[in-house]
Amino acid sequence: MRRRTTVVAVATVVTLLGLAGPATADGAGTPSPAATPAGDGAKGLCKRAGKIDARIDRALKRLNGPAARRGSIERLEKRVAGARAAGHDEIETYLDDRLAFRKSLVPTLEKRRTDLARVRDWCASHGNGAAS
Repeated sequence: MRRRTTVVAVATVVTLLGLAGPATADGAGTPSPAATPAGDGAKGLCKRAGKIDARIDRALKRLNGPAARRGSIERLEKRVAGARAAGHDEIETYLDDRLAFRKSLVPTLEKRRTDLARVRDWCASHGNGAAS
């Protein structure tokens, strides 16, 4: 009885391994490449333009906010000055790099806002991207 169970178990394992081998050999286990986009996504961009505009406005409001507002440039400038006054050179360098990046965001976001305004005009004249 024990020998019969062992033979059945071995036969089952061999059968399963035999079926799994060709399935992975034909590339079924590899991910397929992403499908190429059918269009430029104008309809989706037109649909989300309002939310994108609100997000840009929120970010600019935060960056240009007073020192009491977390994430503002003014607040980070005060932190850099505090680190400089305390003689914490490494902290000052780190915060100064963050400040430089944060300041660089302002012109980028303002450019995106003007670009988005042109996109919204295009969407209005082209049926919200449906007539593309």
